[in-house]
Amino acid sequence: MFTWVNKEQGGRNKEGDMFQTVTEGLQDLYDKKLLPLEETYLFHDFHSPALEEADFHNKPMVLLVGQYSTGKTTFIRYLLEQDFPGMRIGPEPTTDGFIAVMYNENEGIVPGNALVVDPKKPFRKLNAFGNAFLNRFICSQMPNQVLQSISIIDTPGILSGEKQRISRGYDFSEVLRWFGERVDRIILLFDAHKLDISDEFSQAIKAFRGQDDKIRVVLNKADQVDTQQLMRVYGALMWSLGKVINTPEVVRVYLGSFWGKPLQNADNRRLFEAETQDLFKDIQSLPRNAALRKLNDLIKRARLAKVHAYIISYLKKEMPSLFGKEKKKEELIAHLPEIYQILQREHHISPGDFPNVIKMQEQLQHYDFSKFPSLKVKLIESVDRMLSTKISSLLNMIREEESKQPAQMVKGGAFEDSSDGPFGHLTYGEGISAGADTEDWIVSRDKHRYDEIFYTLMPVNGKVTGINAKKEMMNSRLPNTVLGKIWKLADCDKDGMLDDEEFALAQHLIKIKLEGFEIPTELPNHLIPPSHRKNPTADILYNHQED
Repeated sequence: MFTWVNKEQGGRNKEGDMFQTVTEGLQDLYDKKLLPLEETYLFHDFHSPALEEADFHNKPMVLLVGQYSTGKTTFIRYLLEQDFPGMRIGPEPTTDGFIAVMYNENEGIVPGNALVVDPKKPFRKLNAFGNAFLNRFICSQMPNQVLQSISIIDTPGILSGEKQRISRGYDFSEVLRWFGERVDRIILLFDAHKLDISDEFSQAIKAFRGQDDKIRVVLNKADQVDTQQLMRVYGALMWSLGKVINTPEVVRVYLGSFWGKPLQNADNRRLFEAETQDLFKDIQSLPRNAALRKLNDLIKRARLAKVHAYIISYLKKEMPSLFGKEKKKEELIAHLPEIYQILQREHHISPGDFPNVIKMQEQLQHYDFSKFPSLKVKLIESVDRMLSTKISSLLNMIREEESKQPAQMVKGGAFEDSSDGPFGHLTYGEGISAGADTEDWIVSRDKHRYDEIFYTLMPVNGKVTGINAKKEMMNSRLPNTVLGKIWKLADCDKDGMLDDEEFALAQHLIKIKLEGFEIPTELPNHLIPPSHRKNPTADILYNHQED
């Protein structure tokens, strides 16, 4: 793990606190600096339950959210490459509860009521949502290599209509908000044939307000439409998301078909493979970035706790000491937006740090403002010192230790490294790697065509000048920067001219670039012209094939 302090200092920071790991340091800062502020100003009643030890020590979690039959459970099956206990897949709404898929040597299911009393699991605070939720919450445990690095949370398929939301028996959006604050990645799944965002799905996405950096979108079953339809589907999805996710940045959308069956439409196979690899890289990076994510979430929590303390103490200050308390309370609640603006100016707080005003107004109805605590400057200053000095020191330690440790990656299942075989690279056997596993020089297959062009350029002593070669190469309409790179690779002897083999190589590289592949910085051995190779047997082989 990560070391909190320099070992030469005996494992202590300037205040004498002993920390062995970053996780331990984060927990200590929370317990000593932030938790007192939260408890004083009833932060846990208004916003989020207190963090426990398991919240700091748990593995990175991935939350899957989507409407029914978009492939959430199948997506998990695809990643793990095996079934997990409690899994049900079908075209109808099958997953009717939350399933936490986690690692354990013994395969089995732990029911929700038993799960929330386990101090080693980060779910104890879910007890507040009652039996209606806990009866629909289980932990699926199994010995799978993927789960040694991450845990995956499957959610109920979302239906459309108000009835669905009422019949659950618990606040679905609040449960999602609870998970959203604690997971490392939120994946919203869409079906290429189900792009509509229902009322409940819209509320679910809005529950992730403030967690925008964690959200990724997957357009699943994209192989069921052709290229033209896919373009329209993608545009429609971005339009729908723009109405729900209120951020100026465009959310990252991954296209693909995430199950182990053949593609129904293989026209976009290369695109789907590239998108799958991008998504896998994003998920694989979660263990490496877990400490930074927890640090980031603690900072966001501290900023919200400070703002909450200012709001509560301001309401306390404005209350009369004897008469008219109820009337003043109603007046303060009604003018809460104006109070937000006052606090923004007074304490130089960003508007984005304030909680939702409508929800805050609803919650304040149930409290006696006269019993709220006054502003305790020392608690605020303690959190400010934590943010300005302790957090920055911890961030430096994370970077230092990460540079000394090998990168932590998700392994196993669909993430298993296949780079040694022909399916390990998207362009294996194509583009610049074409001909790498053949004995003949691949350029020779089209050399007769390139020779016809070569001899029209008036070669002198078997070579064309740079000026004449440039005129022909410019016909490709590629940028000068690309053509310059191709020239450097093709001019093997660096004499500023091209012989017939070098010219053929240049044309071959232009063809590769025009087909959409990248040009390497160094010429691979299999593309070096036979007459320019150091191995004489290659020349003999090439000359024999020419004869």
